[in-house]
Amino acid sequence: MKKLSVAVLQGQYFKDFTSNAAWYKSEALKLRDTGVDLVILPELFHTPYFPFEENAKAFDLAIEKDDALVREWRGIAKELGAVIVFPFFEKRARGIYHNSAFVFERDGSIAGLYRKSHIPDDPEFYEKYYFVPGDTGFEPIQTSVGKLGVLICWDQWFPEAARLMSLRGAEILIYPTAIGWSAGEPESIYERQKDSWMTVMRGHAVANRVFVIAANRTGREGSLTFWGHSFAAAPDGYVLKDFAPDFTGTDKFELDFNEIEE
Repeated sequence: MKKLSVAVLQGQYFKDFTSNAAWYKSEALKLRDTGVDLVILPELFHTPYFPFEENAKAFDLAIEKDDALVREWRGIAKELGAVIVFPFFEKRARGIYHNSAFVFERDGSIAGLYRKSHIPDDPEFYEKYYFVPGDTGFEPIQTSVGKLGVLICWDQWFPEAARLMSLRGAEILIYPTAIGWSAGEPESIYERQKDSWMTVMRGHAVANRVFVIAANRTGREGSLTFWGHSFAAAPDGYVLKDFAPDFTGTDKFELDFNEIEE
């Protein structure tokens, strides 16, 4: 049975597009010659978290599937020899936008695409203004590191999404995420919210006997404080890795698929 070396990049939005792109690229390239198999980026990593408001100017942040940034990260996947989960704000056509994630294979080819299915519409998470619900369904993406069940953020609250991915052969459920606390909420519920977030995904691991990985952003944007805590859970829900809330950078951990067999 196989073992996988996995890296998650937990970052914040760094001032502007150029600075942000340079930081994530630099962090990813630190993984060169480390034997990493799978690299996961947070939701909408290439933009600020713009859905805190409804503002038509934010649509200018979207990129198309053949954008230069996409091509650059396909090249990074090839340079690292690793599979990369690459979330992005997708402009599909005039007036049609998605919250999406590519999966790039080790050779830089595109293994698959997932478009976020469950779209929130909560205070400071006004995503229904921007994103059309995805049409890719809950189909795992076959890669050289196994079948990946890529879902995005709000999808993590729905057991049906995890179950369908798992029934179709997903070995790892992956949740690129942008979630945090609003300054308008009482601090007394902060830990309860974060605990609910981790618990529901750990439950997906237990119920489906698969690994679960969440890659969150950190830092403050407007009145939102993203809580970090990217983590990985084993098939019994045990937390294998938990990032510090304010950590920015790359960290690695190992998944041992013998755990599923056992």
